[in-house]
Amino acid sequence: MSRAACSPINWGPQRFLQAMSTESSPLLSYRLFRVSGEGEMPGSTQEEAPLVVGVVGSASGGPHPDPARQLSTFFGVIVPTVLSMFSIVVFMRVGFVIGHAGFLQSLLMLVVAYLIISLTVLSVCAISTNGAVQAGGAYFMISRTLGPEFGGSIGLMFYLANVCACGVYILGLVEAILDVFGADGSDPPGAKALPQGYLYSFLYGSLILFLCLLVCLVGAQIYSRAAFFIFLVVNLVLVTIFASFFAVSPREIMVSRDSNQSFNSFFTGFNVSTLRDNMYAMYSRDYTTNNMMSFATVFAVMFNGCTGIMAGSNMSGELKNASSSIPKGTIIAVVYTFVIYFLLFFMTSFTCERALLKGDYGFFRAINVWPPFVLVGIYSASLSASMSNLIGASRILHALAKDDLFGIVLAPAKIVSKGGNPWVAVLYTWALVQLVLFVGKLNTIAGIVTVFYLVAYAAVDLACLALEWASAPNFRPTFQVFSWHTCFLGIISCLVMMFLISPAGASGSLGLMLLLLGFIHLRSAASSWGYISQALIFHQVRKYLLLLDIRKDHVKFWRPQILLMVANPRGSSQLMKFINHLKKGGLFVLGHVEIGDLDTMPSDPVQAHYNFWLSLVDKLNLKAFVDLTLSPSVRQGTQHLLRITGLGGMKPNTLVLGFYDGCVPEDYFLQDPAFSQARENDEFGVDLAALQAHFPPVRDVESQKALSPAEYVAIISDAVKMHKNVCLARYFHLLEKDLLSPSSSKRRFEGRYIDVWPLNLLRPNAPTYVDICSLFLLQMACILTMVSSWKAARLRIFLCVESGDVGWVSKEEKLRELLTKLRIKATIKIVTWDHVVALHGRQHAGTESRDSSEAHAPHFRPCNTEKLSGETFLNAATFQVTDEYLVSVNNLLLKQGGQTAVRFLYLPRPPADTSQYERYLQQLAILTTDLGPTLLIHGLTPVTCTEL
Repeated sequence: MSRAACSPINWGPQRFLQAMSTESSPLLSYRLFRVSGEGEMPGSTQEEAPLVVGVVGSASGGPHPDPARQLSTFFGVIVPTVLSMFSIVVFMRVGFVIGHAGFLQSLLMLVVAYLIISLTVLSVCAISTNGAVQAGGAYFMISRTLGPEFGGSIGLMFYLANVCACGVYILGLVEAILDVFGADGSDPPGAKALPQGYLYSFLYGSLILFLCLLVCLVGAQIYSRAAFFIFLVVNLVLVTIFASFFAVSPREIMVSRDSNQSFNSFFTGFNVSTLRDNMYAMYSRDYTTNNMMSFATVFAVMFNGCTGIMAGSNMSGELKNASSSIPKGTIIAVVYTFVIYFLLFFMTSFTCERALLKGDYGFFRAINVWPPFVLVGIYSASLSASMSNLIGASRILHALAKDDLFGIVLAPAKIVSKGGNPWVAVLYTWALVQLVLFVGKLNTIAGIVTVFYLVAYAAVDLACLALEWASAPNFRPTFQVFSWHTCFLGIISCLVMMFLISPAGASGSLGLMLLLLGFIHLRSAASSWGYISQALIFHQVRKYLLLLDIRKDHVKFWRPQILLMVANPRGSSQLMKFINHLKKGGLFVLGHVEIGDLDTMPSDPVQAHYNFWLSLVDKLNLKAFVDLTLSPSVRQGTQHLLRITGLGGMKPNTLVLGFYDGCVPEDYFLQDPAFSQARENDEFGVDLAALQAHFPPVRDVESQKALSPAEYVAIISDAVKMHKNVCLARYFHLLEKDLLSPSSSKRRFEGRYIDVWPLNLLRPNAPTYVDICSLFLLQMACILTMVSSWKAARLRIFLCVESGDVGWVSKEEKLRELLTKLRIKATIKIVTWDHVVALHGRQHAGTESRDSSEAHAPHFRPCNTEKLSGETFLNAATFQVTDEYLVSVNNLLLKQGGQTAVRFLYLPRPPADTSQYERYLQQLAILTTDLGPTLLIHGLTPVTCTEL
């Protein structure tokens, strides 16, 4: 049966109702099926087909349940979480905490610790009830929410935290054994059978670790049974401890640290005086490390007993219903352990002298109705916590390896046994715990473990906060007892406690996280998990776009927002890169029109093409959007894009078109190494071959043109009517590639010029030399010089005068004054063009027309030039522009060129008579022949201002 057939989407109503009502095959879980179909993206595999949610039965007709998922809430979450949170701390560190910190500060530590973990538990419950949780626990939650970079870096740190915690518990167990059976132990001489020392402690720890390894290699089922037995033993021992506070009479207890030092202390029973003496802090040196204790160091050790909240989450791959078991089991375990710790703190402060608490961390044995009970509890809890962290860490490592975030280093950890046990990951973890055992002292590495756990907890809170802030409709967890306030408080409290416990350790852990994040990011790990950053960006962009009011636009803050129409990027890549420089932080959109009629097609072909264009944008390193449309004609499609491209206040104000000519540009794809060298697929499934196939080479330009010359000019006219500035770009395929490369330096532009000809060369008898269009030219040229790689290029402005014009000096002064007011650094170059003007038919012998022209030229005011638009010249007397005149102008431009990189020319408005469109285009072609990279610009909006 096909996967599509398994989906209820393909069921009829009767079959679906029958499945819902069948008692023998209840619907237990939701599965995601990938349904293959037409229109798949190139480079995608069957696994990458669209996801369809289906309801799957557990018995008849449905897939068999995963054999690895056999654990219930109690055995899979409550038992390992309780044992991990108790561990060695509940038996061996209660006296340490009360003795140094006193009852009040100990209670404060307990409340703060459980407040921090409770905030994190709320986040864990929210995330785990928002969807199916796979193997990996906390790592799975973080990575699928924050992405592979954060997930991989914090997941590895959480793995290391579990590794170190396993070492801590084993060292605590060794310490407890040697305290009784060691040669320097506190028990009577008959029990002192084990030699002591650093190497012996390492040997004992290795033996215990090997025992844990054997259990974990067998699998989670054996571990859960062993853990349940230990759970019963630990709770039985706790019952005896609570009973002993009431049953044991006050007594004197001898505390012996070695053969030369011993003292007596007292178990007083419930005594108000004892509680008063133990009320406040009295920090001193820890007899196991001889280090001076403080609030931070004691809290680090105590907090270690609260860091097991993820033990159940780590077993998510073995849970029958992880989304239900993790929140229920974790909350029950947290409440239960908090009550036990509080009662132990209170009763210990009420009954034991401080000297006993500081001198013998295993004092529970001395006051128990039967001391061996406590030994059994210590050994059982420590062994269970060690196994819990060993098996939990191996599951995290296995999940990291499956996601292939660290390459070949973790590749062997993917291997599993027939029963689904990742035995290679267990061996990896066992080897790392062996290294931790070299440290040799429990309290030495407790701070490091605590900091790593806090980083992981803060990451879980951050993941939940991001989901909440993103306001994604699909984030609807069934657990609702949380808010962004609890997530934020959880993050802040974790970070504060990190630096309070160990400033150096906190800084080092954050530095390690950043290094790992950078490493994974550089590896460009592909994922199909979704990116929370995209949801957050969408949420914020939408909010700010609503605040971007077009009614508040001002000329002072104008910037180009460009729509570049691209027919085939093979010949337009140089122009696309140039416009990317010219946008000056404004909007840049690549527009493309596909010819067709949607009524005659089964589906919209445009949607499937976006990935190719977006991959092209990535390869060209453009900061551009892509907008495609389907239309019966290029003109109509361009009108669509001019109207609908953009959103709110971010809409194109300038249209850029490639020039309409018969020039065959070079194929950029064959010249750029990024396109000529074989590379792997990008993370969205578009490989190089598919990209090149989508944009076929253009061999015969004339036969492949999708529009006529008249339609091309009509597009220009349409844009002007829609009050859009227009730029026509010609010969940009000749622009030197080094000038546009990201690594281009300023030296490459030394001696190069950006030439601006602000006069309308097709109407040299215009009544004024400076209008809105000319100012638009100046602004665009100035923007280009503001780009870092173009700053070394020199801006030149050409002032055309006649030899008999006595007012050319004043014209130059006015232009220079204008440039000063506009803060534009440029060189003004005077060009005499009598021989050119003569061909235009202008009567330049007399002075009357010149005087009249200057008399009618108004004084320039840049911020109030609405009346000086190009439309003014349409009503003026127009002389016949001959080809001879245009050739003469073209020669003049070539003669003044030199080392010109780009030319900016004045683009006249298209004629109102549509029959003149082809002649208009022919004039522009003659004017710009062989000029090199040239922009013909027609500006309609004021873009410069001299006021603050």
